[in-house]
Amino acid sequence: MTTELTLLGWTLVVALVQIFLVAMLRSRETGLDYNAGPRDGAGPSEGVLTGRLRRAQNNLLETLPLFAAAVIIAHIAGRNGTATLWGAWLYFLSRVAYVPLYGLGIPYLRSCVWLAGIAGLGLILVAILLLH
Repeated sequence: MTTELTLLGWTLVVALVQIFLVAMLRSRETGLDYNAGPRDGAGPSEGVLTGRLRRAQNNLLETLPLFAAAVIIAHIAGRNGTATLWGAWLYFLSRVAYVPLYGLGIPYLRSCVWLAGIAGLGLILVAILLLH
């Protein structure tokens, strides 16, 4: 298995961690009865940290399908190389760094880290579309 596919697998682990973090925090806010019930009503207000981590989670889920598709296309097309390797690492590491930066409410640096992840995705796309 290529490093790029391995990093895709680890990115899925990051996604699961984010899902569980938000679920745990939200359960603390709403209580077990609400969480186990049908949740027909809105429930208590979402806390600041829960909201931040939910937005970080949503942000990952917006780009993860693009990353997964790019890594898989590069693999199937035999386009793996330096650009895909650097791109996959850049995307993965940026997603790991993004969670605490968003959770702590650190502006600007968080945006730069997000851009680094997009640049990583871009490197993989360059390998697929332009490097032959």
